[in-house]
Amino acid sequence: MTDQKRPQWLTVRRGEAPLVVSMPHTGTDLAAGIDAGLESPWLARRDTDWWVDKLYDFADELGATVIRTSISRTVIDVNRDPSGASLYPGQATTELCPTTTFDGELLYRAGYAPDANEIAARRRTYFEPYHAAVKTEIARLRSQHGKVVLYDCHSIRSRIPRLFAGRLPNFNIGTNSGASCAPELTAAIESICAETAYEQVTNGRFKGGYTTRHHGRPAAGVHAVQMELACRGYMREPDSINPGNWPTPYDEGMAAPMRVVLERILTACVEFAVTVDS
Repeated sequence: MTDQKRPQWLTVRRGEAPLVVSMPHTGTDLAAGIDAGLESPWLARRDTDWWVDKLYDFADELGATVIRTSISRTVIDVNRDPSGASLYPGQATTELCPTTTFDGELLYRAGYAPDANEIAARRRTYFEPYHAAVKTEIARLRSQHGKVVLYDCHSIRSRIPRLFAGRLPNFNIGTNSGASCAPELTAAIESICAETAYEQVTNGRFKGGYTTRHHGRPAAGVHAVQMELACRGYMREPDSINPGNWPTPYDEGMAAPMRVVLERILTACVEFAVTVDS
């Protein structure tokens, strides 16, 4: 997809390092015609990965290629299996075109939830171009490097009883139970996290979504990892959220320690990719 043909909602900032950073859930735009059927625009945007694009804005300086959609995950979640199959069978989750929030509230008024035709249209319009861009950038960098790392950026509130018990660790590393990247890369990221005061877990509640599972092909030189951050590590997270207090503003001072760790992690991803296998 050329820059001229790329839709306005899809941003691709190209770098030359063997690292693709994807941001599938930082968008807040609601596609035309959807607003009228929603319970509220605030509810539709509530589960956004707030400020993740700001948190990782140093990625360009590392030479990473950054891919981001401005479209809200309520329109379509580009990190879900397009077939509709659950990524976490038996556990609560949201759909390709979500009809509920993480907490289970209905997103649409009665009669307005997307039907099969609407879901198919959103998939063609948003899902397929997003993953085509990811595939294109991986192929471009793979032609220049022996290995490429795909790093999928996410964040979520620390406590969501419908999705997980208790409080989520700060760093949630997902590698599809080890299938999406080499163990050396996982170990490098774990080691960096372990040197901090932040809590971490690998392949816990979040093992990586469609992006990690679909594009991660270690045998083909493509190593994918998902990082799900608990929001409290970089932004002020109220005990109870409402339209008047959520999202809280981005706080550079509060985010600074987390950014230091994340920069070390992305640097480790690049170093892993440029290391020649013995």
